[in-house]
Amino acid sequence: MDCPICRVKLEMSERQGIEIDYCPQCRGIWLDRGELDKIIDRTQSVFQAQNQELNSNPTYHEQQSYDYKPKKHKKKSFLEDLFDFD
Repeated sequence: MDCPICRVKLEMSERQGIEIDYCPQCRGIWLDRGELDKIIDRTQSVFQAQNQELNSNPTYHEQQSYDYKPKKHKKKSFLEDLFDFD
């Protein structure tokens, strides 16, 4: 399939069980039917797991305000990992 914008052949990459077509020239991302739903479902499950982790530690917010230390390396999010084609 060709990119609808620049007419270059799309490349396919499979990330975490989701097939993603992307254009190597304009960096456009194209999803087939149902793939966006899979991404949304996975994103929601990641957020729910993070919320459960925060709720299981009632002193988390207190510790954060007193012991705040900026992180040197930010952990990649699910979506950054999914759409990183470099």
